[in-house]
Amino acid sequence: MMTTLRSLTIALGVPSAAIGLLEYLVRNDQLCWIRHGEGLVGFGEVLRHTSTGPDRFDSARNWWNAVRADAQVDDEVQVPGTGLAAFGSFAFSKRSPFLSRVVVPEIIVGSRNGTAWVTQTTLDPDAVLDRESVATALAGYLEEISADSLSLGSDTILPGMLSESEWKNAVARSVAHIAAGELSKIVLARDIVASLSAPIATAQVLRELALRYQSCWTYSVDGLIGSTPEMLIKVEDGKARARVLAGTLDRATAPLDDPDYAKRVLAGSEKQQHEHAIAIDSVTRQLEPFTSSMTSHSEPFVLELPNVWHLASDVTAELRSEDGAVPSSLDLVEALHPTAAVCGYPTSVAGELISELEHMDRGPYAGPVGWFDGSGNGEWGIALRGAVIEDPQAVRLFAGCGIVSGSNPAAELEETWSKFRPMLEALGLDRARVLSGQPS
Repeated sequence: MMTTLRSLTIALGVPSAAIGLLEYLVRNDQLCWIRHGEGLVGFGEVLRHTSTGPDRFDSARNWWNAVRADAQVDDEVQVPGTGLAAFGSFAFSKRSPFLSRVVVPEIIVGSRNGTAWVTQTTLDPDAVLDRESVATALAGYLEEISADSLSLGSDTILPGMLSESEWKNAVARSVAHIAAGELSKIVLARDIVASLSAPIATAQVLRELALRYQSCWTYSVDGLIGSTPEMLIKVEDGKARARVLAGTLDRATAPLDDPDYAKRVLAGSEKQQHEHAIAIDSVTRQLEPFTSSMTSHSEPFVLELPNVWHLASDVTAELRSEDGAVPSSLDLVEALHPTAAVCGYPTSVAGELISELEHMDRGPYAGPVGWFDGSGNGEWGIALRGAVIEDPQAVRLFAGCGIVSGSNPAAELEETWSKFRPMLEALGLDRARVLSGQPS
């Protein structure tokens, strides 16, 4: 029988306006979800749930419902993310052996809209839970900070499961399947491995990502790290929001004297517009049964990131109430995943082809990653622009491209390199470090 969880949330002085929650991002074993210096940072662990297979979302939801129904929660702040809360990461594929997980930290420091707080959670029925215990526990974690890493200069990038030529061949085969009318889009991913001369300093990497990509959501859950530009779903007080991306242009090759270059090339490209339309239709179609009203941009906008431009659309929806309750973020994550933006369309056909063509298990890459609380609120991104820490000196990076009719294998390969760039830069690596050899 599970011991009852107890949690206490108290107000905290607002973090530094200059770096926000980054001042708490000091340990390699932390969990985090940060954008523009706000979000959640987790320390320690009091409880976790793991699951695999097609029922992984349902298993997590049922477990969480039981946990929160029995929990004793004292929350003096009362905003989304306070009280009992957890971080989660789910496998992209129902066939993946990767353990999808939900982790309840001992301490969560949170900040949003000028309000900051700290939550302590315990399973110990005899533990004192008060303002002093919260402050003591947080101070204990902050005393044991992780050192930054200095590269010894011998870091390298190794091929992943497929060589570049093999992956380009997979793109060509995908275009042939599309031409045959089997599907209209497929998202193909590839991997590379960063072989490091010294153990990765995860906190340092996350701070680099959060500073460079402030408009993205920087995440860390159990060795899955990255900074995603794509919000799968955010649920807050009965409203749902999503940010859908499809269509990419590398900034490294853009002319410096043409301020309208991105808008002209992306918005004027039939291929990019077609890819984006498939992605937005996928999200709105899956979200519609849960909503009473929904709005989205009539035309996508150009999202500017340090490495690329994207075509983007934001979707906002009022959630439908049934018997006084609205769907939780976990409910919507299960309904939406996988979207056409990370799988293809039709998703069932694309999913089968992905398994055949990629020759790898995506694990948590392109799966949902984020946080949720006991009131149904939560923020879930798609685990993009990220990596999996396989051991302290081996980090596997992933990047994918939407393949549609007219996609060019060489151009798609270059697009993957533009999407590897955020993680490579945070690791202190660049493409010049690539070693030839057998896929690993």
